[in-house]
Amino acid sequence: MLLELKVSNFAIIENLHVSFKEGLNIMSGETGAGKSVLLKSLSLLMGGKGSSDTIRTGATQATIEGSFDISARPDIQKMLHDMGIEADEHTLIVRRVLSSGDKSKVYLNGSLSTLNSLRDIVAPMVELAGHSAPLIEMTGQHENRNLMSKHYHLDLLDQYAGTWDKRLLFTEKFNRYHAIFAEIKKLESDAKQKAQRLDFLTYQRDEIANLDLSPGEDHELEVEVKKLKNSNRIGAFVDQAESALYTDDDSAISRLNAILKKGLEISNVDPQIAAKLENLEQAKTLIDESIYDLRQYANKIDADPQRLEEAESRLSDLRKLQKKYGATVDDILKALMEMEIEISNLQNSESRVESLKKEAAVILKELETLGADLHKRRQKGAELLADSVNAELLDLNMKGVTFHVMTEKLQELASTGLSDVEFLSQTSSKDAKRPLAKFASGGELSRILLSLKRVVGSSNQPRTYLFDEVDTGVSGETAEKVGRKLRTIAKGQQVVCVTHLPQVAAFGDIHFFIQKSPQKDSVSMVVSELKQKDRVQEIARLISGEKISKTSLAHAEQLLAEAKQN
Repeated sequence: MLLELKVSNFAIIENLHVSFKEGLNIMSGETGAGKSVLLKSLSLLMGGKGSSDTIRTGATQATIEGSFDISARPDIQKMLHDMGIEADEHTLIVRRVLSSGDKSKVYLNGSLSTLNSLRDIVAPMVELAGHSAPLIEMTGQHENRNLMSKHYHLDLLDQYAGTWDKRLLFTEKFNRYHAIFAEIKKLESDAKQKAQRLDFLTYQRDEIANLDLSPGEDHELEVEVKKLKNSNRIGAFVDQAESALYTDDDSAISRLNAILKKGLEISNVDPQIAAKLENLEQAKTLIDESIYDLRQYANKIDADPQRLEEAESRLSDLRKLQKKYGATVDDILKALMEMEIEISNLQNSESRVESLKKEAAVILKELETLGADLHKRRQKGAELLADSVNAELLDLNMKGVTFHVMTEKLQELASTGLSDVEFLSQTSSKDAKRPLAKFASGGELSRILLSLKRVVGSSNQPRTYLFDEVDTGVSGETAEKVGRKLRTIAKGQQVVCVTHLPQVAAFGDIHFFIQKSPQKDSVSMVVSELKQKDRVQEIARLISGEKISKTSLAHAEQLLAEAKQN
C-alpha cells in the first residue's frame, strides 16, 4: 500500500507531499490542474522511464519518493533480501532522482539500485494472479496494456477458475520434460568430442590415482622433508642438551645429585627439609626422562640421503598436481571424485539416454492428461467468467457490449497447458467478436477491466490500484455504480482514482483536490486533503461547475450521505 508520495521540482510540481490511506482515495480537480503530472510521477515509482525534460525550470534535478507499507507482503520482503537490500518488515522507500543530461538514479531503501530491480518490485503492468502481484497496478484509458495481453487473460481465468495450482504443477512437469531432452541432446552430441573428453579425463584421473594420495599427506611430507634436511642440527641439539643436563661434570643432574645428598645430611638435623626436597627429586626424574626421550627420538631420525630424495621427489610430484587440481591434497581428491563421476556418466551415456527417454515418455503422458483436465476446467470457468462479467457490464449500462472468453485447445504443449485463451468483445449481435486489443474506447476498456476485477476478485496480496478516469463516458446512475464497484475493490486494498464525476467522488474514503497555484514567475501544483465541508464544496463543483449553487451543495451532501449508507 502506498503511504506517502513526495515530489520536488518535477514538471509544474515544486514541492508536494501527499499521505494516502487504505481504501478508496479520490483525486479531483479542474481540467489542466496537473492530474496527469501527478500520475506521471507515480509511474516513475513503478519503473517508468524518466527524462530531464520533466525537471522543473530553474532546477537541476527532480526527486520522486514513495513510501510503501509492505508488512503484508512477505514476497516483497524476500525479494529485497535476495537483492541484498536492507529492509524491515514494514516499509519500502523508493526514490527516483532525475538529473540534467538524462541521468537517472534509483534508490530502494537508500541503496543505489537499477531500473530493472525497481520494476521487479513495483511493476505497474504484471499479471494479477500468481505470486508476482505488483505493489502498484495502473489502469487507465491509455494504460490497459495488460488487458491486451493473452498471457494476462489466461492468468485471470486461472485465478477465477481455481486452476492456478494445477497450472503450476503442469509448468513444473513441462520444464522437467524439456530439461530431459536438453540433457539427451547434450549426451548425444558429437561422439568424437565425447571420446576426446573421456580420454582427457582418464589421463587426469590416472595422473592423480597413480600417486595414491592420502588426506593431509602434503603437510606430512613438508614436515618430513624439513626434518630430514635438518637431522644434523637436531642431533647436535640433543648432544648439547644431554651434555648440559646429564653427562658433563657440571651438568644439571650432577648439581641436583650434590644438592640432594647435602639435603639428606641436613634432614638429620631438621626432618622437614626432606619434604622440601621432594620437588627436586621429581625434577631429577623429569630430566632423566626428557634426555631419554630426546635421545630415542634423535636415533629414529633417518638421515639416509636416499629417503630424503624420495620424500622430496614425492613432494615435487604433489606440487605439480596442486597447480592443476587444487591447493591441497583434499582439493585434489575432490577433483578426482568429480572426474570419476563424469567418466562414469560418459561411459554410461547410452544407458542414461535410454533412462531419460523412458522418464520423458512417462512425463508426456502426465502432461497430456493434466493438460486435458486443465483445459476442460478452463472451458467451464470461461463460461462462468463471461456470464459474470456481462452481468457487471449490464449493471454499468454498457448495453450491446458482450464480453467473451475464447478457449481453444492447442495442438502442441505450451508451458501453461493446452489452452489458448483470449478475451473478446462484441458491440452487437450483428458484429463479429473482436480481441480486446482492437476495442477502440479506452473508457469502455477501463470499465471492462473494472468488471473483471469485481468478478475475479483482488489478489490475496494487498496492493494499490490506480484508476485514471475509469468513469469517462458515463453519468448518472451508471457513475454511481462505478463508484460503488471501486469502493468494493478497495476493501482490504488501496485504490487511487482520478475522477471528474461527483457520483464516483462521493464513495471515496478520502478525497484530494488538485489545483494550480500561480506564482510570481511560474505555476505550481498543490494537492490538498479535503475535510467534510470542503469536500461538499468540491463535489458541488463537480456537479455544477464553477458556479456553485444551494441546489448543487444540497445534492453534494445527499450524494455523500447515500454513499455512506451503501
